[in-house]
Amino acid sequence: MYNSKFVTAIIAAAGMGKRMNMNINKQFLSIGNIPVLAHTIKKLGKSRYIDFLIIIIKETDILYLSDIINRFKINLDYKIVYGGRERQDSIYNGLINMPKETDIVLTHDGARPFVSVEKVDEAIEKVEETGACVLANKVKDTIKVSLDGKTVDYTPNRDMLWQVQTPQVFETQILLKAYNQAYSEDYYGTDDCSLVEKTGIKVKLINNSYDNIKITTKEDLHIAKTLIKRVRT
Repeated sequence: MYNSKFVTAIIAAAGMGKRMNMNINKQFLSIGNIPVLAHTIKKLGKSRYIDFLIIIIKETDILYLSDIINRFKINLDYKIVYGGRERQDSIYNGLINMPKETDIVLTHDGARPFVSVEKVDEAIEKVEETGACVLANKVKDTIKVSLDGKTVDYTPNRDMLWQVQTPQVFETQILLKAYNQAYSEDYYGTDDCSLVEKTGIKVKLINNSYDNIKITTKEDLHIAKTLIKRVRT
């Protein structure tokens, strides 16, 4: 708990992982002989504040998750939930399966195993400032906008651009309101923050490490294997 508030973490691990082009979902690939999802669960399990864990997977991946549960101790009470058509649908399935006493909800990608436990706790601590916050990095590269995908239309000011990550942390009622509004307007966002933004809530940015990568491609997996060696040394 944080300030007597019950905290639930939702791990989204129901993605197809099409860009990995492998016959197993990316969350169940191994880094240092440990599945990516197991790394992620262990990290969140070390938080001082998280009380309950919801793990969202594809129904066809239940055997992979069962193997993780049998091999690695989960230090939190947890519930397994099956995903929906899109990530937004999957997270909503998690929200409606949360313990009713949840005051703060955290959403995190199962394929982000290198998140800092200290940053997870910092995000939970700072959610009270606006009701919503997210780990993010300043963009390092110059970004170009192309309307037709062939030529550059304009270059936005890089100083104003942030690359958002997870976890994303919210006061429960704020996120539930955002999801209900999104479905009533038939709107699908690219992340939870985008849904909350449409309700008028300001999302606080928390500067984070560039190590918090999302494993999406085979190249990311190579980077992850290098990062895990550095973490262990």
